[in-house]
Parts: sequence; structure tokens; C-alpha cells
Amino acid sequence: MSSSPLKFSSLDQPLFGGLLKGDLVEYLDFVADRFVPVLAGRQLSVWRILRGQDPFMQKNVPKYTPSYVKTVEVWAEASHRKIKYAICDDEQTLMWFANQRAVEYHVPLYLGDHFGEDHHQTHMVLDIDPPEGAGFDVVVGSALLIREALVEAGLESMVKTSGAKGVHIFVPLEEHSPDDVAAATRAVAVRAEKLDPSLATTAYIRAERGGKVFLDSTRAWGATVVAAYSPRLREGLPISFPVPWESLKDVTPADFTIKTRFEGDPWASLMPKPQRLPDDLIAEGHTIPVARVVAMHEGKRRKAQREREK
Repeated sequence: MSSSPLKFSSLDQPLFGGLLKGDLVEYLDFVADRFVPVLAGRQLSVWRILRGQDPFMQKNVPKYTPSYVKTVEVWAEASHRKIKYAICDDEQTLMWFANQRAVEYHVPLYLGDHFGEDHHQTHMVLDIDPPEGAGFDVVVGSALLIREALVEAGLESMVKTSGAKGVHIFVPLEEHSPDDVAAATRAVAVRAEKLDPSLATTAYIRAERGGKVFLDSTRAWGATVVAAYSPRLREGLPISFPVPWESLKDVTPADFTIKTRFEGDPWASLMPKPQRLPDDLIAEGHTIPVARVVAMHEGKRRKAQREREK
């Protein structure tokens, strides 16, 4: 168990899906030396599950948070309030969250206290989201389309299971403007879609996807992503796990759970060095509308049309 002086409580209590709180604590203690570097320096949001309650996301740290937990206050424009985030820079902080029954760990794609126009997004991320009921094989096929598009652009990437149904593809970056990263992400998704439009789509509105795999390019600016090695609140408590590209077709997300024990640090060892985004990729991306904005305007148009038809 961790060398932290923290005293763990109720380790034999049920946590989720037949697993115990102690199972979570043991896993996080096992992976802490590799997990903390993934979380370090980034504002932390967690999904907790208290006994007898539904899971809930926690961004604001509670008032009883111990003084050794590093925090930062950030203005949240959406809710018009300050949020006091934890920054998990050490194993003691991680194990305190474990004792709080924090199961999922989500971090932004940038380092530091805030996100601004000149802030450095450390990775470009594409999220492969399969339709309901689809097998993991279509996820793999769609991820390989993204990889092909990236290779053609001269970019190296790594892939991890999301711990849910899909995968996340990461491209580590040198410093770029947030708008340019977002644009390049859109361009990669569109190029991948063109490689096999019968399999994958960039349609943001679910009803327009036609049962295809969604290549989600919207994880930009201040977006968060579930961290590598984080457990997920799914049956069996799977973890988001990095895998070699050549092994992706041979695994499923359920292969990696909080009961899994592994050697090394695949997140660090599989991650390429930071790269420059090609100018043509950025320029192409700036000609592609932002999916969320298009969906918002389309929603307003459809609402207005319904009102007229009443």
C-alpha cells in the first residue's frame, strides 16, 4: 500500500459492479508512479461514486480537502463562477482521491492554471465514437483511417482505449495557437472520412451519422479527456489503456481493468516526440466549419421550422 500517511477507510465497501473500494485503492496505488505524471500540472475533474448514490462529477474540491492537495481557482465562463480545481502532482493527492471514491480522472489538453489564446495545447486528440451496438472492429478500422491520414500528413501518433466503447488518438505537439490545433484536428478527421466514407463520418448531429463511426474532432480549446490509466465507471471498471498500433486489432476495452497488472509505462514509451503541424493541414482546417457551431445553427433552424409548421 502507498507510503502516504493517509488512513484508508471502508475498503471492504461495495464500489461498483461487484468490485470493492479496496480494489480501486489497490489499483491506483499500483499505477500511481505512472498515473501521476499524466495528471500533473492539469486541472482535475473526477467522477466519484458514494455509497448508495449515483455517480457525480466533481470539479470544485470540497471544503474538507487537506492542505497538501494543490489547488487553483479558475473562472468558469459557462457557469459564471470560480471553480477551485485540484492539481494532482503527487501520489499522496492521488491516494486521497482514491479514498474519496474518485473513480474517473479527466484532465484538459493544456498545462497550467488557465486556458487562453496563447496557451499551449500539448496534444491533438481525435475521439473514435462507434454507434450503439457496434463491435470494436469498426472502432479499430476507423482509428486506422485516422492513423493513415496522420501518416500522410507526416505526423506520428499513439492510441489508447477510452475505457468505454471507443479509442482516443493522441498527437503530441510543439506550441501552436489553439485555433490552429482545432483547425488541424478538423482537417485530419475530414481526410480520414474521405478514405472510407462507408465506415466513418464527421457528422456531429447523431441523427445524420447513418450508423457510421463518428470521428470526433471537437476535443480542442478547453476540452478535457479521460486520462490514460484512469478507471471508467463501466461494468468491470475498465481502464483507459495505451496500446501499440500493431496490437489494436487484437484487444478490446474490456481487456484492461483495475484488476490488470502490467509492467512499464506504455503511455510514456509509446508517445512520440512533440511535432509541428503542417501548414497545409492547418490551412485546410480553417476552411472547415466548427462542428458544434454548425450543429447549434442547425438546431435553431429546425426549431424555427417547427414553429412555422405549427
